Amino acid sequence: MTQESKRIYLADDDDDDCMLFQDALNEMNFKIELTVSKDGEELMKTFEKKVPPPPHILFLDLNMPRKSGFECLREMKQDAKLKDIPVVIFSTSGDQGNIQRTFHEGANLYVRKPGTFETLKRLIEKVLSINWKDDVPRQLEGFVLLP
Repeated sequence: MTQESKRIYLADDDDDDCMLFQDALNEMNFKIELTVSKDGEELMKTFEKKVPPPPHILFLDLNMPRKSGFECLREMKQDAKLKDIPVVIFSTSGDQGNIQRTFHEGANLYVRKPGTFETLKRLIEKVLSINWKDDVPRQLEGFVLLP
């Protein structure tokens, strides 16, 4: 990865999950500029204020108040300035219906929130090492990232 700072957005209403995510980023050798939104409405307002430039990647929780991750994903994929932002669903749910729905609505990857800090770091490192500009094949097989 280059020394360019990565603009990462995290949309998650769980304060503990946000803190662990930030702690994991702090322990990595990546230059990161993290923007956190506590719900979907705040995320979409953040996009209005801060894009361009778009983030390099968005980690999106599904179950948030005021506007869900499903609603945000749908709105993003219909917006010309947001549709190409890589979206990683970051959820506690392993529900196959949610996985298939987010895949078909245009998410790039699905990550279940792990149970340990070390696994969280490994998963984030894997996601941050993906070169999204190369045509990453969009197939349901491989859509769920395992630790």
